[in-house]
This record gives sequence, C-alpha cells and structure tokens, in this order.
Amino acid sequence: MASLEELRTIRLAKLELLKKAGMDPFPAKVPRTFCLKDARESFDEYVKADKEASIAGRIMAIRGQGAILFAVLYDGSNNGLGKFQAVFKKDEIDEKLFQLFTDAVDIGDFISVTGKFFTTQRGEQSLLVKTWTMATKTLLPLPEKWHGIKDDDERYRKRYLDILMNEELRDLFIKKSKFWDVTRTFLKDKGFLEVETPTLEITTGGAEATPFKTYHSDYDLDVYLRISVGELWQKRLMSAGFPKTFEIGRVYRNEGSSPDHLQEFTNMEFYWSFADYRDGMELVREMYIKIAKDVFGTTKFTSRGHSFDLDTVWTEIDYINEIKKQTGIDINIATEKEMIKKLQELKVTYDGENKERLTDTLWKYCRKNIAGPAFLINHPVLVAPLAKGIVGTGTVQMFQPIIAGSELGRGYSELNDPIDQLERFNTQQKLIDSGDTEAMMADHEFVEMLEHGMPPTCGYGFGERLFAFLADKPARELQMFPLMRPKK
Repeated sequence: MASLEELRTIRLAKLELLKKAGMDPFPAKVPRTFCLKDARESFDEYVKADKEASIAGRIMAIRGQGAILFAVLYDGSNNGLGKFQAVFKKDEIDEKLFQLFTDAVDIGDFISVTGKFFTTQRGEQSLLVKTWTMATKTLLPLPEKWHGIKDDDERYRKRYLDILMNEELRDLFIKKSKFWDVTRTFLKDKGFLEVETPTLEITTGGAEATPFKTYHSDYDLDVYLRISVGELWQKRLMSAGFPKTFEIGRVYRNEGSSPDHLQEFTNMEFYWSFADYRDGMELVREMYIKIAKDVFGTTKFTSRGHSFDLDTVWTEIDYINEIKKQTGIDINIATEKEMIKKLQELKVTYDGENKERLTDTLWKYCRKNIAGPAFLINHPVLVAPLAKGIVGTGTVQMFQPIIAGSELGRGYSELNDPIDQLERFNTQQKLIDSGDTEAMMADHEFVEMLEHGMPPTCGYGFGERLFAFLADKPARELQMFPLMRPKK
C-alpha cells in the first residue's frame, strides 16, 4: 500500500496535468445552478423542459471503466444527505475532457459538471455530463470509506474527515443544532427575552468551578472567563424590570477532562420573575419533553445503562434522605471524619475534606443508581449558596432533574435577601481561603443590587450534557472540535 507521501506525489502530478490542460485546479467559482438537494427537487422540471443544469460537489465514489464512468457527488445539502450521480459517457463529452477526467481526477476532488438530467435503467436520477471543470483538486486522499478513522486522537484532530465519512456523527451534530433551536423557540414562545451577558468577569459567579484566568491589557486587570451563562448578570436584569430572560452561550471551567467533562461547552440559563422553584419544575419538565419529541422523535431512551421515559410523572427525591438511605450517613449530623470513613468504605475517591465537598461526593455516589426522570429537592444550604432557603429546615428551594444517574440541570428560587447573600458569600470566601479553588467568589456589587431590590425569581440552567445523555454519547464526542494537545 502506498504511503500518504507517495499518494500526495501522484496527486501533485495530476495537478500539473490539469494546469497543462488549461484548467485551474483551485478556481474562485464554478458553474452551479443549484445545490444537490434542489437538483432532485427540480429534476422533473428540467427533464420536461430539456434544460441543461450545473451541479457541483465532492466526489465520494467513482465506478465504471472504458467508455462510461459514474461519479457520486456530495455537497452536504439536505441535512447531509445531498448526493447526486454524474454520468460520463465518452461519446457525449469532448474526448480530451473525458481523458482528463480519467487521468487527473480522484475520489475526494470537488468538481462542477454541466449537462442534462436523465434517469438510468436502474431508476437513478442522474446528470449526463456534457462538460466539467475542477472546483478543488485534493492532494491527500479521504479515509477508507467503510472503516473511516479509527484512532480517537486522529479523529478529533481531523474532525472534518471524521464528520465527512461518518453519517451517524454528522446526523448527531445536526440534531445538536436542532436541540438548541428547539430550546430557544420553546423559551421565546413562553415569553422569555434572549439576552447576552459578559463572558469576561472580574469575579466569577453562578456555579462552583475553577475558572480560567486571563489579563485585560487596557484595564491592567486580571479577569476570568465565565463559568455560568450570566447568572448574576441576568438577575440584575430582573432588578432592571425584565420579567423573563434567557441566554444560550459558551462557558469555561478549568477542570479535569473526561468523556463527560469538558473545559468549554454550551449552556442555557433562564430567569423568571415572580416564579419559584415549583413553577420552574413544571416548565422544565415540559421543556425536556418538547426537546425529546422534536429532536429525537421519542421520549423513551436508554443511556449510561439506564432506561427512562421523560413523558411520565417525575418523582421527587429528597437530597438528605436519599444519601441516608443509600449510605447510612445523615449529613445533618455526621462529622467530616465519619463522612471520609464512609467514602473510604465505598471506595469512592474524594477531593477536599471540608463538609461541602464531602457532602457533594456522597451524593454523587448515590445519584448513579437513579434512572429517573426525577427531581432532586431539599438540598442543604451548604451546597447551594445562591438559592432561597426553606425556613427552619437548613435546606433550600432548589431542584435538579436526575436522569440516567446524573444531574442534567439545576434551578432554584433565587436568593434575594442581601444580608443572607452576603453571609453565604463570606462562607464561600472562607472555603477559598482554605484552598478550595471551586468555591464561589464574592460579588459585592451583586449584593448592592439586591439591596436595591430583586423580585422573587426562579432561575434554571442546563447544558449540552443533556443532549449527550439523550444521544447516549460521551460529551467529548459531541464537540465538533475538541481541545487537543499540540502534536510534538
């Protein structure tokens, strides 16, 4: 088998053949009457009128020999299904052009062909070529059709080839785009205003995560890439008088990599004034069912070893009781030492020995056993520094959809008591001072806004992780261009 460099040398020679024949291997524009999807839709009209048409695309296959050749063109139209057959007959085309096609064209090249439509004896809509021209001459071959690129590192580095050759992957990216379209339309239909908030922040807020830090030269200031989709900013918009807002955008978290954990991804957050977490739970259930039906055509899924149906009653799971039921630990009274001992017994790796981190780790052990759909409620105040408390319980008005053993969203009745908020920020600051890089930074200007007044508000957010779970694919696989270490 020839090496890539040998194949490249052969194609460079074909490039010279094109030039000697007076054909530009890389023209700025080529004849094209319509895309291949529209070619099929206009086929009967053009046949009836006996009109010529021009189509263009990448050659995905060539078959035949001698006086007749068949080339399958692809241009990605019709949601990635845009293919059309071009037929080259020696007695229907200039002899030199026919020979040039035979000698200089490879699978993977982009060409434009002009001729008339007809139907082959096998019933295939085709174009009988009268003339053709090169659109782009390729110097390297496509991956082998039936096997594609098998090495994950190579697939991610050459994602353009992976998507081109893998119809299932291409379909998933089309579905992912629709996933966000359906989300956006659903919220707009419910009266939510789409907004844009800063991605560079002086203090990060809205989540517990380690941020990326950068430098603003003009202001001589350290700033952070946001870790949430403008939570503290959208709450300011509630104070400003907007009743319902949402944003879909990228967030950044400087954390470890895994198939389901990324440093850069898309999230959505909405904020709804004069609504509480119970209102949010109803809206979120309706939204998830709508997304499932419109994007996947079903509400029944199997993912991560769990089977579930979103269009059923979503049970409610008590955070503290569930941990006690599965581990025997009552997090209200257990000491850090007791929690660490239990985690060691369960052979669970934990990061950090403060009560907040240990509590969160115990819950993460428990959640993997829950198929859902369910709502996790009654979280302790310690793990939800921005949620409104439930008086006299030490818990908050927070909810999280639990699906396939994971939380796939988070919402709560937002804390709008400035005194309580400042106290919680101070608690988070103590965690930062003790070395917890994921604790939430204090935002005193946000507290000042609360002193001016913010109405009762429900806030909620979810990310593309939901799509990954419904598709039963790793989140990294569903990034078009995952971050890669440079090749050495």
